[in-house]
Amino acid sequence: MAPPTETLTAERILEATEDVLRRHGPAKATVVDVARALGVSHGSVYRHFRTKAALREAVTKRWLDRTSQKLAGIVDADGSPQERLRAWLAGLFEAKRHKAGDDPELFATYTVLTDEVGTVVGEHIADLTGQLTRIIAAGAGSGAFPVPDPAAAARAVFQATGRFHDPHYARAWTAPGVDEEFTAVVDLLIRGLSSPSR
Repeated sequence: MAPPTETLTAERILEATEDVLRRHGPAKATVVDVARALGVSHGSVYRHFRTKAALREAVTKRWLDRTSQKLAGIVDADGSPQERLRAWLAGLFEAKRHKAGDDPELFATYTVLTDEVGTVVGEHIADLTGQLTRIIAAGAGSGAFPVPDPAAAARAVFQATGRFHDPHYARAWTAPGVDEEFTAVVDLLIRGLSSPSR
């Protein structure tokens, strides 16, 4: 239990919520459990998050944003657009695989929560495809990726690699040969993006 003299912040509440979700799962975790873990009343939690749904949405957004933040550094990193695209897709696959493998209970919990909060998931996907668009647009500008519409190409790349980041495929992420399959798909996409449009 956290010392009651510590200032109660939204970040502390979200950390405690994640711990409670890990222990109890999404069906049984309550705001009262979160408050108890923090050593405060549930009313104190509600002052930061007006409803249980708002709290669940915020903790899900925080979880998804960790992936977006890790990948954002690759977008403007040194290297060719092809190298950055390959690194970004590998980073996304590794981040999702890491989440699923290192903490399967919490991953399962968030999979349930993301089904509840579609707006947050839509924003996350828009952020990720926005990052991809920036990489592909840089490639279009340099002539590396002669595509007429970088945003459409980014959406296509995101959809084509879904098997390596969509949580519905998580069980396949540790299957024998999955890394080779990932590399083959990325190689194919980069060759396609690098070919002049006809």
